[in-house]
Amino acid sequence: MAVPGEHREHQDAAAVEGSGAAEFERHRPMLLGLAYRFLGSMWDAEDVVQDACVRWLGTDRDGIRVPRAFLVKMVSRLALDQLRSARVTRESYTGPWLPEPVATDALGPMDSAELRDTVAFATVHLMERLSPPERAVFVLREAFELPYEEIADILGLSAAYCRQLFRRGGQHLADGRERFRPAEEDHVRLFTRFLEAARQGDLEGLADLLSEDVVAWNDGGGRVRAALRPVIGRAKVLAFVSGLLKRYTVGATRLVDVNGAPALFTSLGDRSQLTSLDLRDGRVHGIYVVLNPDKLGHVPA
Repeated sequence: MAVPGEHREHQDAAAVEGSGAAEFERHRPMLLGLAYRFLGSMWDAEDVVQDACVRWLGTDRDGIRVPRAFLVKMVSRLALDQLRSARVTRESYTGPWLPEPVATDALGPMDSAELRDTVAFATVHLMERLSPPERAVFVLREAFELPYEEIADILGLSAAYCRQLFRRGGQHLADGRERFRPAEEDHVRLFTRFLEAARQGDLEGLADLLSEDVVAWNDGGGRVRAALRPVIGRAKVLAFVSGLLKRYTVGATRLVDVNGAPALFTSLGDRSQLTSLDLRDGRVHGIYVVLNPDKLGHVPA
C-alpha cells in the first residue's frame, strides 16, 4: 500500500534531479574545454566531467547561487588531481607524449582569443612543461580570466602565490609560444604547400617552408613505429621526412579542424596520422605528428 504523499515526493525528487541535470548539461561543453586544457586528453577530460556530473547531482544545490562558478571549481580540482596522476604515467610513455587532437567544436566556447590560444595544439603541448599548480593557474587565469582571489579559493592557495605561479608559468612558455596565430586561410595555404612538396618529394620546397630551428615530434606511444626522440633542426627534419617518403606512400589526405586550427589527417600505408603545424612568421616552427591510434578517436570524421 502506497504511503500518502510518497508518489509526490518521488516526483519532486525526479524534478529536482532533472533540473540539476539540465543545468549541468548547459555547462558541459565549457567544462570539457576546461578539463582538456588541464589534461591534454579528451578521454581523461570526459572522465573528469562525468565524475563531476555524478557529484553535482548528489549535491544539495539549494545554497549554490552561481552554478557555473561551483562547477568550474569542482572540475578544476578533479582535473588537477587527475593531472598529478597522469604525469607519473606520462614519464614512462614510449617516445614523446603529445596531446590528443580534438575537434574544435567539441572543446567548448571559443569566444575570445585567449580561449582559442590556450587550446592550440602547440600551447597544450608546451603546458606539459608546467607543474600541475602552474598549469592550473595558467589555464584559469589566461583562458577563463578568473581573478586571482577566485583561483586561490579553487586551488587552496594564496592569491599572492597564484600570481607567482602565473608569472613563472608564463616564463616557462614564453620561448616556445606564439601569441598571435596566423589567419586560417594562411594556415591552409601553408599546409597545401607542405603537402604538395611532400607528395612530390620536393625537399627543396619543404626546406623553404621550415624554420632553421624547426622541431618535429612523433607520438606513436609504442603502438606504431615512430621516432623516439624529437627531431631537431631543418637538416635533420628534412632527412627524416625524406626517409618516410621513401618508406611509405602518401594516401588519402584531408584537412580537419582540431584544437582551433586546421590540421592534416593522412593515410600512410596501413596507418593513419594527424599532423599539426606551429607557424611563426610564415614558416613551420614545430611539426606535431600523432600516430598512436588510441589518440585519433576525437578527430573529425
